[in-house]
Amino acid sequence: MSDTNVQHPKVVVIGAGSLFFGRQSIWQMVHSSHLNNGTLALVDTDEERLSKMVQLAKMVAKDNNVPLKVEGSTDRRQVLKDADFVVLSFAEDSVKYRGIDCEVSLKYGIRMCSGDTIGPGGIFRAMRELPVIMDCVKDIEEICPDAWVINYINPSTVHGIALSRYAPNLKSFALCDSHHMPYKKAYYAERAGIIRDSSEFTEEIDRRFDFRVAGVNHFTWLLKAEYDGNDVTAPIAEALRKSAGTENNGGDTGAKAIFNDAITYELYDVFGYIPTCTAHTKEYVRFWQGLGKTEGAIPPLKIWETEDRYKRHEEMWEQVDGFLSGSIPVSDYMKILGPDHATDIIESMVGRLGKRFFINTLNQGAVPNMNDDSFLELLCEVSMEGIKPLPVGEMPRGIRGMQELVLDTHELTAEAVVERSFPKLRRAMMTDPLVNSIADADRIIKELLEREKDIIPKYWYE
Repeated sequence: MSDTNVQHPKVVVIGAGSLFFGRQSIWQMVHSSHLNNGTLALVDTDEERLSKMVQLAKMVAKDNNVPLKVEGSTDRRQVLKDADFVVLSFAEDSVKYRGIDCEVSLKYGIRMCSGDTIGPGGIFRAMRELPVIMDCVKDIEEICPDAWVINYINPSTVHGIALSRYAPNLKSFALCDSHHMPYKKAYYAERAGIIRDSSEFTEEIDRRFDFRVAGVNHFTWLLKAEYDGNDVTAPIAEALRKSAGTENNGGDTGAKAIFNDAITYELYDVFGYIPTCTAHTKEYVRFWQGLGKTEGAIPPLKIWETEDRYKRHEEMWEQVDGFLSGSIPVSDYMKILGPDHATDIIESMVGRLGKRFFINTLNQGAVPNMNDDSFLELLCEVSMEGIKPLPVGEMPRGIRGMQELVLDTHELTAEAVVERSFPKLRRAMMTDPLVNSIADADRIIKELLEREKDIIPKYWYE
């Protein structure tokens, strides 16, 4: 549809059984008056899970007395016609293969606390997911070429680069849930002492708080934090330093959560800027890989736990089954669940609400000392007409060098997968900031290709 004035939006979700998106997409499509007169089309290759999500969406729409139309199909081509938005949120057996990536990498001294965006885990997740994304792209180009394509699959930067470079005629951007506005800004306003808790965050405070974040996805930094013209970076850092000693007491001690405030403060102490996605950023730098000869205050990274993620998936489906069976009243759905980053953006675009969001897109001068085509996470004006990154300022020396290395790794990964180039796959692995040995890297590639041959495309073995 070429008309940017969308009256009855159609949103197609490919990967409806997603842990992080499927249920939330139902919530927003029902909740928003800008969306609930449209169509939610759910796609998943698992017919049983798809049936549950379609039934759930219909139940929630009926309970809230909204005219939302719900469709479902295991074949995306059947529902892409007339789509205004296509959200890619699938990941086949992701927990299993991330576990393999982390296990093999650890064997060669590479520690990954998430294993899905940088290191061998990021490269091989792209090996599994990006070919499917590009197959989706072919169908979108044929059936609904005017739709906005939103990638919600890690490694988000790799996939966003691939969409931008190899499907330039599509309108696309990549997304992560870590910088969901206004919640992210409210978090830092609280740390700065501007507000006591997030409930006090208002439009006026938003306007007075100059908050600028930029960087490669999962490797973003707070480059400016001023309230009424006064720099509040130091108070934010001090609040994080104070919480570092007790941050995991009685709380989440998983690999992605543990020592995050302590690591945040240590990186701030070195570089003078605060990382804003430390659960991932700590995996992008080499300092907690356990390679040092001197024992530091913060131990090496814990390894990503597959069992914890399996448990979260089980709990999600138990909740879905609870709604379907009636053991959890469907009337509680809108109280239990909440808004999602992607559908918040879609609502703003359709409703012309003029909200600003952090998305992953081409730099286009927002960070003037990085290339215009650098694929960065930036605060943007996002509308049906297009994306406009807002000015941030220069990326500081040191941090910029690390950014460029990560970008080169991601760009080489995208090229390797789409072009089916083994030399570029090898080059991406050797460029990756976590890799320290050519011989080890070659063994990692060989072992992961062997361990994951049931899901990696067959042409890699010809």
